[in-house]
Amino acid sequence: MKNWVAGTVIALALASPLIAQETEESENRVNAETDWSVFVEDDPTQCWVVSAPRETVNTRDGRVVAVRRGEILLFVSYWPSESRMGEVSFTGGYPFAEDSTVSLEIDDSTFELFTEGEMAWAASQQDDQRIITEMKRGADAVLTAVSSRGTQTQDTFSLFGFTAAVEDAEARCGS
Repeated sequence: MKNWVAGTVIALALASPLIAQETEESENRVNAETDWSVFVEDDPTQCWVVSAPRETVNTRDGRVVAVRRGEILLFVSYWPSESRMGEVSFTGGYPFAEDSTVSLEIDDSTFELFTEGEMAWAASQQDDQRIITEMKRGADAVLTAVSSRGTQTQDTFSLFGFTAAVEDAEARCGS
């Protein structure tokens, strides 16, 4: 397991209110590139880009169902003081099924993210970099997962503005 869970939770706490209520401004948000926002935290310096899904479908037993979920966010994070650059993570707004993975599809490429609690991550820095490369090329990212209650979720994120946002974060955090 990656030891940056605490940093991701902090990022969620700072980013979630802004994503949920776009009219509010956060002092941590430094840029918005269409569907993606860029955040910076000082001491230590951390940067992340984040987006909420443009479409969400929840199904159980093959039928669309209404479920209550928390914040649903896709991140790419940079922690230069810890040499962790470009880490991809996802929160589905619910606890994932135990020992499950999240499928991330971008065009013809599919990646598996491992889960713990409400968070999912790529398994390695190499996977992070492959995912970021595909996100820069793609139009949409579709994440499919299963909750601890057996609900299948499919969240579609627009990648419009992703390249500009991630390049801004990389520049700010000294990739």
